[in-house]
Amino acid sequence: MTAPIETSGSQAEAQPEAVLKGVESKRIEGRSLGRIAWTRFKRDKVAVAGGIVVVLLILTAALSRPLQSMLGLDPNAFNQDLIDPNTSLPKGDFGGMSWDHPLGVEPKFGRDILARILEGSWVSLVVAFGATILSNVIGTVLGLIAGYYGGRVDAIVSRLMDTFLAFPLLLFAIAISATLQGGAFGLEGLPLHISVLIFVIGFFNWPYMGRIVRGQTLALREREFVDASRGMGAGGPYILFKELLPNLVAPIIVYSTLLIPTNILFEASLSFLGVGIQPPQASWGGMLNQAVDFFEVDPQYMIVPGLAIFITVLAFNLLGDGLRDALDPRSR
Repeated sequence: MTAPIETSGSQAEAQPEAVLKGVESKRIEGRSLGRIAWTRFKRDKVAVAGGIVVVLLILTAALSRPLQSMLGLDPNAFNQDLIDPNTSLPKGDFGGMSWDHPLGVEPKFGRDILARILEGSWVSLVVAFGATILSNVIGTVLGLIAGYYGGRVDAIVSRLMDTFLAFPLLLFAIAISATLQGGAFGLEGLPLHISVLIFVIGFFNWPYMGRIVRGQTLALREREFVDASRGMGAGGPYILFKELLPNLVAPIIVYSTLLIPTNILFEASLSFLGVGIQPPQASWGGMLNQAVDFFEVDPQYMIVPGLAIFITVLAFNLLGDGLRDALDPRSR
């Protein structure tokens, strides 16, 4: 008979250590919800491209004045030597495009179009972001209150939303903007026009955010963590802003990115109709208004501000769609 082979204690212990070492090298790390959302967002190349364009637009708007100084541009400088006195049109082809004026000059006055696009960019984004913030604050607070307390409070807030949604917003905005053009609340000129636009657009658009927050709150108020907070003696305000609101950040961010381009279009529409930003301050809608008289003979003047609005709105919409898909686990 063959004697059994004996294994030393050190050899017997070596194998489990090797196995444990291999397990440690392949250890699976948990990922946070934010990291999962970021991973999803990066996979959407279209949304990433939209986000890059949005970042560039914001930087361009924030640095519009330094960029104009660096490039030697003045949005209100007349260049009558570049205008044909017989036709009031820019000299040369494609609206007077040249190295000094890459996007050409406007008819009649000869102001540089690139400078006016840069100047109008910060106006559009300030109005859009300001109106979005105002809508979010009002809509979030009232939506939280209506969804959490329910009953009579919910009924009152819901009827208030229906009332605001029934307003003919465009006509109402035109009336208010036209009435306050001269001066009001100690403001005049550009600060007044921007403040009026932010108030009109933001104040009458809050019901859309309010409905979204109310619907989400109705679902969240029955969750276990809310019951636990009530059981520990937490009051209504604490539950609203410490428990429910953090869980609503994702839909608020998503809807905000989709609301901003709508507000940009609204501001451009009011400026186009002559009740928004007033000359000589440049605005994209105002440029389109002035281009109406020349679009048949100088389409360049209408194409450039139109493209600026189109690219901006498209980029924000693509970013908003990508964020919605990334932050909503049910979208995949």
